[in-house]
Amino acid sequence: MEKRLYASTPFGDIAYTERGSGPAALFVHGVFLNGNLWRPVIDRLSGVRRCIAVDLMAHGATRTRPDQDLSFDGQAAMLLAFCDALGLDQVDVVSNDSGTAIVQLFAARNPGRIRSLTLTNGDVHDNFPPPAAEPMMVAAKQGLIPEVGRRMLADVEDARAQFAVGYEHPERLSADTLRAYVEPLFSSPERTKELERFILAIDCRSNVAVEPLLRRLMAPTLVVWGTGDVFFGIEWAHWLRDTIGGARRVIELPDAKLFFPEERPDELAAALREHWQLAESLGAGTAASA
Repeated sequence: MEKRLYASTPFGDIAYTERGSGPAALFVHGVFLNGNLWRPVIDRLSGVRRCIAVDLMAHGATRTRPDQDLSFDGQAAMLLAFCDALGLDQVDVVSNDSGTAIVQLFAARNPGRIRSLTLTNGDVHDNFPPPAAEPMMVAAKQGLIPEVGRRMLADVEDARAQFAVGYEHPERLSADTLRAYVEPLFSSPERTKELERFILAIDCRSNVAVEPLLRRLMAPTLVVWGTGDVFFGIEWAHWLRDTIGGARRVIELPDAKLFFPEERPDELAAALREHWQLAESLGAGTAASA
């Protein structure tokens, strides 16, 4: 797995990987994963973008204080501080899973920082935590997350079973990939407690509250949605298209599940290339007419 770099922010030392050159593209993962989710997509896009995959707080190699706010609001504020630390005036943002909820907050509150936006399957408006995530929420409330972690660390097949619901082909997940996701979450009791606090902080109220700001968000926005996802139905992709001011299109990927960016990178990378080219042409047209 790629070596992590660190950006020093008021939220802690935020870990990230970076490859490529050109305009910056920021990739944001969701719960239980880290920036490694985006490696196959970045393999295909580093020739056209400076691809930056961040590790959210309580995930991956990111280091934060024990009392750090890990809510979606806190994560969205962290993304702004992260961009400031790296000197990123504007970014093409790409998100998945709970990262999609976090990115909606980030984009709605900081529209001038968004060159373009691409949202994939994830939490939207008042549809989270979704019913299919109830076992995770119950485990966190009952203090069972450490035991879940111990089992996953001890048995790669247990880890595969835990992640299987988000993949079309969980049998293709390598042991190295699974370890790269699981080990940082459960490397110490303190890290496991951070994950538990992240899960318990999941709340849709802020995302509901920013709906008016999303309607005014005119950044070119693409929605790419797997139709096989048991967590987030296709109707939420349509909600995003009909709500975000700059959204015009939904690309549906038949049978793709929640973590399709890792499994179907060719389709997502092709959609991103087309989307970015269109966004650049729209930007050039705006500049020419100014």
